[in-house]
Amino acid sequence: MQPRNMSMSGVVDLAAVKAAQEAKAKAEQARAEAARRGDTGAVSPAELVLDVDEAGFERDVLQRSTEVPVVIDFWAEWCEPCKQLSPVLERLAVEYDGRFLLAKVDVDANQMLMQQFGIQGIPAVFAVVAGQALPLFQGAAGEQQIRETLDQLVQVAEQRFGLTGLTVDPDAVPGERPADAEAPAGPYDAMLEAAVRALDSGDLGGAVTAYKNVLSEDPGNPEAKLGLAQAELLRRVQGLDAQKVRQEAAEKPGDVAAQIAAADLDLVGGHVEDAFGRLTDTVRRTAGEDRNSARLRLLELFEVVGAEDPRVTAARRALARALF
Repeated sequence: MQPRNMSMSGVVDLAAVKAAQEAKAKAEQARAEAARRGDTGAVSPAELVLDVDEAGFERDVLQRSTEVPVVIDFWAEWCEPCKQLSPVLERLAVEYDGRFLLAKVDVDANQMLMQQFGIQGIPAVFAVVAGQALPLFQGAAGEQQIRETLDQLVQVAEQRFGLTGLTVDPDAVPGERPADAEAPAGPYDAMLEAAVRALDSGDLGGAVTAYKNVLSEDPGNPEAKLGLAQAELLRRVQGLDAQKVRQEAAEKPGDVAAQIAAADLDLVGGHVEDAFGRLTDTVRRTAGEDRNSARLRLLELFEVVGAEDPRVTAARRALARALF
């Protein structure tokens, strides 16, 4: 079976917004708690590779994925390519020094997990980040390809979910952890939690208000800025007739409002490049207030996706060419 690279991109939807914000909040809370206790949260190198079964999947993979990306190696004793791939992954888990955990799943003993991930053949490698499964590659893969995929995974986990990995201490005793202690609340934790709860319940207006409350006190708060941009986007498309919006945009290429509405729908549907391209073309074709409206909406959509995303970087260059 030939290796198959998979994208780390993903769509922009309410579930992804919620997962990213919750993961960031949990990661920040864990770091704050560790700092308050004077605990580095260090793990031993031996704890970077673990065998996982169906009973421990929730604890060892899903819960840990809110702290650090978890790479899952689906393997079997009879699989010869697995015997070549698994040692490479184990070595890289230690080499990457806590930037990801490696969870090994024996498919013969865990058929249900194999079915849930839709695996047709092994070896198969997935990642779970903030509870979201991402296919990485399937079949035999060279070390260079594996490194490139892991580098992309680590970058996405840090930039979109705030997961900076674990601290590794060669002298740490496996399984030894300080007693849990209550983490001190940050200055805006309550308001940010209120925003997440509002998103959970579909109260997008309430989420917008909560994020604005944070920004009124701390205008540079990155979590609130990102959350506000996402909540406002979701509120704008709520109740739109998608078919009608897209038909109007197709029939009226010069209608800036129609193009802006269609770009919002593009982004929510995960068609990031389409949204950016639509608005960049609109900027190129228009002038005055129409051009400025399209430009400002494009900048708002950049905030939704995140400044570090390579699609935003490319779109910024395209916007600059359209403007100048």
